[in-house]
Amino acid sequence: MRLDKFLKVSRIIKRRTLAKEACDRQQVKINGRVAKAGAEVRTDDIVEITFGQRRLKFKIVTIRETVPAKQAADLYVVLEDIYLHE
Repeated sequence: MRLDKFLKVSRIIKRRTLAKEACDRQQVKINGRVAKAGAEVRTDDIVEITFGQRRLKFKIVTIRETVPAKQAADLYVVLEDIYLHE
């Protein structure tokens, strides 16, 4: 599955266009490398997103095309959620 679609399906980023923009600004990494919106994600990939002063790092547990909103958080496990320069 494409990175931008996974971010939308998992509800980490609400819209796919916003996910693409974050990738275009090089705010998203997969396994330590800057990732493009079209990059393929797999289970066990480590994704890191920087939103301004916040950095979210998570591991992909499972990939599904669609999930109900209540089950979206089951697609990943948060490894780190920190605020930089507090």
